[in-house]
Formats: sequence, structure tokens, C-alpha cells
Amino acid sequence: MHKPVKKHLCGMKGNDPRAQAFLRLLAIMDDLRTKCPWDRKQTMETLRPLTIEETYELGDAILENDMEGVRKELGDLMLHLVFYARIGAERGSFGITEVLNGICDKLIHRHPHIYGDVQVQDEEQVKANWERIKLAEKPADGTGREPSVLEGVPKGLPSLVKAMRIQDKARGVGFDWEHLDQVWNKVQEELAELRREVEAESDRRADELGDVLFSVVNYARFIGVDPDEALERTNRKFIQRFRFLERESRKDGRRLGEMTLAEMDAYWDRAKEEERR
Repeated sequence: MHKPVKKHLCGMKGNDPRAQAFLRLLAIMDDLRTKCPWDRKQTMETLRPLTIEETYELGDAILENDMEGVRKELGDLMLHLVFYARIGAERGSFGITEVLNGICDKLIHRHPHIYGDVQVQDEEQVKANWERIKLAEKPADGTGREPSVLEGVPKGLPSLVKAMRIQDKARGVGFDWEHLDQVWNKVQEELAELRREVEAESDRRADELGDVLFSVVNYARFIGVDPDEALERTNRKFIQRFRFLERESRKDGRRLGEMTLAEMDAYWDRAKEEERR
């Protein structure tokens, strides 16, 4: 039995500024869809790549700790969400009301420790409950195939992110390493296997490298580091240092293609020193 849902989750008062701002966006979306030639032409398919781009721009702003940028990018994404809902309503499939009520119902159902009588000790139990409830929600697809815990992982995710999500899903039902040392040992094991295949010039090098990367993602998860974010930070650090190398060597009248590795390393070390200062 679910507890009664708090009133503020069932609806907003008419003078709530959040409700007014959202209704304003919906009204603008209606105007754009009926009056703007570009907006009238858009479909879910044409919006999809733009939405992906906006999502990455939001990610950039978060990594740069640019709160003003985060605010703006959230607005862009919010526009896309109401755009999809508007197109869905035009097709007779769903509208913004169904979208919002759907997510509200799902959140209430998957948080029985708040809206029901379930007791939890920590966030790990919350995640485990979420996965169990989600799996139980999946209807039969008529094929006789049982639903999989991993079905919720989008096929189009970047591979590094997908590996993290796969491991999270498996962990939610208890399929996971018990100790950090076990994960580190697995990383070492996979590295040794990769080295053997490389030395043997085997066709399995790509497979073994994939195993190494998957195990490193696992280790990152265990130490509480997002591997995709960590790699992106390193990408940005490399770009910053390499641009320093280009800029400073150009000031000295030198060209990268004509410099030795040791000479370029000297500029690289200077770039690292600049970062520390």
C-alpha cells in the first residue's frame, strides 16, 4: 500500500512561478510550431542530432563548472523536451501531460521507501530496489523471452558510458565484485593477457584490449570515479598542454615537425609547471 502522495507532488498552485514559467514555454512552443517555418518543418528525427549536441554542451558546461552555461543549456534541453511532446501530441501519441504524469507515476512507484512501507539502509539498497522494481514492470513482449536487466541500456551510448551503465545494472541485482582488490587484480590479469596477445601478434589483441578497458571502467566505478568524465578531463588537459607547446615553440621561432621529442618534452614540462602555478 502506498502512502498518500504529498500535495505539492500532485500539482502546483496557479501562482507558483515554476508553473507560470513552464506554461509560458508551452505557449511559446505552440506559437513556434504554428507560425515559424523552421519549427513547423521539424520532426523527432531532425531534432534528435540537435538534442544530442545540446546534451554534450550541457556536459561541457558542467565539467567547466560554468553555472551560467549550465542554466542556458538546461533551457535549450527543456525546449527540446516540450518540442518532442508537441510533436507527439500532433501525432495523437502523447502530449506533455502524459509525459509528466508518466514520470511522476514512475518515480512514486520506484521509491517505495518514500511512498510506501519499504525500509532502506543506504543508497545501495535504493538502487537495488529500483532495478528489481524496473525489471518487474517490464511487460512480456509476446516472444516468450524473459526481460533482461540490461535492456535499459541504450544501444547508442558511447562505449565507455555503456560499459559503466552495464556494470551498474548488473550490480543492481547483486552481480558484482565484493572487494576493490578483486577488481584491481582483474585489471592486472587483463593487462597480462593483452600483453601476451600483443607479443604473439595475435588476432585477439582487439578483444583483449576491450577486456582491459572494461575492467578499468569497473575499477573506476569501485573508486567512485566516472571514467567518461575522467577521460574527458584528461583530453582537455592534453589539449591545453599541447596548445602551450605550439604557442611557446612558435614564439621561439621553432616548428613542431622539425623538433625532436626531447625538445617538445621540454615545452610539455613547462606547460605542466604552468598548471601547478
